[in-house]
Amino acid sequence: MINFLPEAMPWIWVALLIICGIIEASTLSLTTIWAAIAAIPMIFISKTSLSLAWQLLIFVSLTLILLLATRPLAVKMIYSKKTKDVNSLVGEEVTVIKTITAHEKGQVKTSNGVTWNAKSSDGTEIAENSICKITDVQGNTLTVQIN
Repeated sequence: MINFLPEAMPWIWVALLIICGIIEASTLSLTTIWAAIAAIPMIFISKTSLSLAWQLLIFVSLTLILLLATRPLAVKMIYSKKTKDVNSLVGEEVTVIKTITAHEKGQVKTSNGVTWNAKSSDGTEIAENSICKITDVQGNTLTVQIN
């Protein structure tokens, strides 16, 4: 058994890599991914003459360094892309891309490139390419007025 362990260690690290990857894929908690990444160099390190104790120390160290150094950044990147509440559009300037008349809705484009149906707040006609300010949101229609 003792003679078998050094030869099997690369496969043990591969198995740990796969297990941690499966756990991460099923939980998406950004914890076991760092152990999976740390297992990659361990596959090659295990082919050296380092003892199992040193390999485990290196693995744990790599996992902790990756976890502490990169997890906060990764969490911030993943979870910072939250959608804004539609009411947060009030006050934003938009460009009219289809003329708004008293009896017909037009269209406006917001700063993030989304096109919305729009109507005039006071019923006046607003020409294409005009810059307006959003005063209200009603369903999927923005109420706008000329600046």
